[in-house]
Amino acid sequence: MAESVNAALVTGAARRLGREIAMTLARKGYDIALHYRASADDATALAQDIRRLGRRCVPIEADLADLKQVQALMPAALQALPHCNLLVNNASLFERCEFLETTEELFERQMNVNFRAPFFLARDFAKRCGKGHIINLLDTKVAKQSAAYFIYTLSKKALAEFTLMAAKTLAPNIRVNGICPGPMLPPPGQSEEYLQNLAKTVPLGHVGDPSMIASAVAFLIDNEFITGQWLYVDGGQHL
Repeated sequence: MAESVNAALVTGAARRLGREIAMTLARKGYDIALHYRASADDATALAQDIRRLGRRCVPIEADLADLKQVQALMPAALQALPHCNLLVNNASLFERCEFLETTEELFERQMNVNFRAPFFLARDFAKRCGKGHIINLLDTKVAKQSAAYFIYTLSKKALAEFTLMAAKTLAPNIRVNGICPGPMLPPPGQSEEYLQNLAKTVPLGHVGDPSMIASAVAFLIDNEFITGQWLYVDGGQHL
């Protein structure tokens, strides 16, 4: 396998957007620490695809709702790939729930996975790596007030503000940016029809594709004069 000077930890990398991001990074010459929670078969298959590209790939299982497992994730990634210089906080939970319906359990689940885990992974990355780049996957919903997905949206808004604060705090050695995807894939349990109905709310008139998020990740990596930005990849939906 070819030697690499770059490596990335990508959370939630086994499926959907995370898979596309991991493959794009591998094609750019990154070795991959491939985090997954329950999708072991998908993670194994993706690792094989990445290794066929001549890159190293190490699947790491962790439940991001469990703080102890979050705290063990970065050390495990760095033990396998000591040259890790990129963290992509992609994993998240997307659950529909309005404010008055919110239970304590749902609040904790959403905030722990969508905000607490990226927060402490970023902290550990900064403390252990010292240099590099952090990219947080946000959501176009951070620009609006989504009552139907109240806690999910709140968790992403918290992560968005954290992105700005961390970018200023960690400069100049670590850049921190966010990407705000619009409609790309139907949520679990929803059909393609659901996605096509969402397309009617997009100013450009169509939904996106996971490759568009992966290309946005590549853009942020290549442009070393960008930090503290939220990049909307949503067809103008945030407008």
